[in-house]
Amino acid sequence: MRVCMIGTGYVGLVTGACLAEIGHDVWCVDVDEKKIQMLQQGNIPIYEPGLEEIVKRNLSQNRLRFTTNLEEGLENSLFVFIAVGTPPNGDGSADLNFVFDVAEKIGQIMKSYKIVVTKSTVPVGTTSKIKGILSETLSNRKESFLDFDVAFCPEFLKEGSAIEDFMKPDRIVIGTENARTAEFLKELFAPFVMKENRILCMSIPSAELTKYAANAMLATRISFMNELARYCEKVGADIEEVRSGMGSDSRIGSAFLYAGIGYGGSCFPKDVKALIHSAKAKGQDLSILQAVEETNKTQGDWFSKKILDHFNNDLVGRKFAVWGLSFKPHTDDMREAPSITILSALADHGATFRAFDPVAMDNARAFLGDRYIEYCSDCYETLEGCDSLVLLTEWPLFRRPDLDRMKSLLKEPVIFDGRNQYNPKVLQKMGFIYISVGRDINQPN
Repeated sequence: MRVCMIGTGYVGLVTGACLAEIGHDVWCVDVDEKKIQMLQQGNIPIYEPGLEEIVKRNLSQNRLRFTTNLEEGLENSLFVFIAVGTPPNGDGSADLNFVFDVAEKIGQIMKSYKIVVTKSTVPVGTTSKIKGILSETLSNRKESFLDFDVAFCPEFLKEGSAIEDFMKPDRIVIGTENARTAEFLKELFAPFVMKENRILCMSIPSAELTKYAANAMLATRISFMNELARYCEKVGADIEEVRSGMGSDSRIGSAFLYAGIGYGGSCFPKDVKALIHSAKAKGQDLSILQAVEETNKTQGDWFSKKILDHFNNDLVGRKFAVWGLSFKPHTDDMREAPSITILSALADHGATFRAFDPVAMDNARAFLGDRYIEYCSDCYETLEGCDSLVLLTEWPLFRRPDLDRMKSLLKEPVIFDGRNQYNPKVLQKMGFIYISVGRDINQPN
């Protein structure tokens, strides 16, 4: 089948590449000429394990094409995916200008039947508005006879495992108005669910809300565990033990029960805000989600205060080693990364830093600058001459470090672990001062 993917951001690029990987002919369209030139050479503007290999392979076999010419992409494609950004407005609502602009351009150019599929995360009712824009634009062209259908197919990709998520999905959600469109989309996605039919067809509003609801639920689990971790410290409980006890309940499960320094990235913060805002517009107050957002905002401040308290609020002349800058491991994404809030807060109190991240260093510079941060090329190099270590991202590289070497390089054997990566008892026995999230090292084994 022939597919036109409009937008080569994270979602559009991964989706287009994976569709090409299983044999479809895909045209990826973007207005950014520099990005398209990079992609035409097989150079990937984002870090995602396995993506570069798939792009290069399908480029060489002419199943994947990159262009700035929308007409070229639309010409022979049955499926037209809208995968452009929906950044948050100042009030938290989703900015849909890019989505609607693309819909209008499709209506201006299309010459034959198309299935226009919204892939961008959008509030309930957006796909219906896209249908209206297409109809109005075709009417203005005096070509109302041209047939089209609309659908909404949300993405459920986790940064760092997006290829695996797409190729072996938990489910594929199809929001559509009619059976014909559903059958076409089922055929498009059939190779991804050959072992087990995991395609869920539903109404378009239900599909649009499903995407927001899924991310909101995961964000809720994270914020709940972070609040519980704070309480654990008050009563001498260990959040890791509590997590194990909770997660073993089949009704709850273990996913997204890890306490830390808050969620970040391009999805959870944006989607929680957008769902709260769109519900308010309909007169519905989502008070639980408002609390989730507030908890997440304060979690980084709470962790920063632990560091400040340890040094009696005096960080002038203090230098900290920092392990991890991206909002999660296996990605270079710095959007809404907790490291931004935490390091900025500590810098306001006079701290400076030596920092290392396996892949996010360049992006980190764009967000954090270099006024108070020295970027290092090795995790142990960051420790030299520093008063303590602050671990902010749980990269596998940091999970089993040489503790003796760490102790010899740090001026003081102090670790602030925002991701609970280490055994408190082991570090205590080695002479470290170990401060983590929701754990009391004075409890018996």
